Amino acid sequence: MTKGPFVAMTGATAALGTALGSLALQLRADGYEQYVESVATFSVLMYVTAALVLVTWVRDGRPHAN
Repeated sequence: MTKGPFVAMTGATAALGTALGSLALQLRADGYEQYVESVATFSVLMYVTAALVLVTWVRDGRPHAN
């Protein structure tokens, strides 16, 4: 498999995690504390997903043994 899908997926999920992290900070600044935890949790989930895609990318590049 080529590396293109892995790069695109990692970039998209990391960008989404960054956007959600900044949204959580803005929500906190605007006083919407009841939503901050949910948005921050989803932001962290996006970073974890990006890391798992990178792990999959590395494992895909290794030779397959039977």
